Amino acid sequence: MKIKTLLIDDEQLARALVQNFIKADPDFEVIGEAEDGFQAMKMIQELKPDVIFLDIQMPKITGLEMLELIENPPIVVFSTAYDQYAIAAFEKNAIDYLLKPFSKDRFLKTLEKVKAKFAEKSDTKEDIAKLLNQPDKVLERVVVKNGTKIEVIPFEEIMYLETDGDYVWIHTEKAKHLKQKTMKEFEQQLPAHFIRIHRSYLVNSEQILKLELYEKSSYVALMKNGAKLTISKSGYKELKDALGW
Repeated sequence: MKIKTLLIDDEQLARALVQNFIKADPDFEVIGEAEDGFQAMKMIQELKPDVIFLDIQMPKITGLEMLELIENPPIVVFSTAYDQYAIAAFEKNAIDYLLKPFSKDRFLKTLEKVKAKFAEKSDTKEDIAKLLNQPDKVLERVVVKNGTKIEVIPFEEIMYLETDGDYVWIHTEKAKHLKQKTMKEFEQQLPAHFIRIHRSYLVNSEQILKLELYEKSSYVALMKNGAKLTISKSGYKELKDALGW
């Protein structure tokens, strides 16, 4: 049985190079090519590849952002130009990558690793989750999937986040979106002006209109969108310390 392979890269020449290299190994069959993350997600759902060769820097959404939206990812081999953070993260999580430009010899060694993972029916979901949730990775935006629609939310548009088990509700001025990610992971990756004011809330302090006394020594944060959020004692102290109140 051949290993079904999907190539994801916005550069046609890069995909052609992989197509050429992969012909040297009869155990692999290229079943499709995608030039952006949106197209790739649709093809992964329809074709169910065993392995994807995934470029990180692509238009619309990055390769890493695309992976966040896939529930059961196949084996992934990342390809990237020099990126010190990404490479360190890949090596830490034992995930294979190809550093552009790569040689045919390096590529064939990667195919051997893929075959070993495929043979042992290795589940890469946990490895990929660890990669995506590196605590030193600072988010600039959040990508969410609502049905078949994918939305990119810049962090400055986020009013606050609300925990819901292993999910988080992301509240913006106009809507709210559900993301499968823990509050702790968001707390580690969002900029410093996102402050945990309560076990249930992580707020963008720039979106706080004012603090209101709720009852004796208890406060709520009045957000610019009209929401009122409970502030815990520890959250109140963190707010004061962070904002210099």
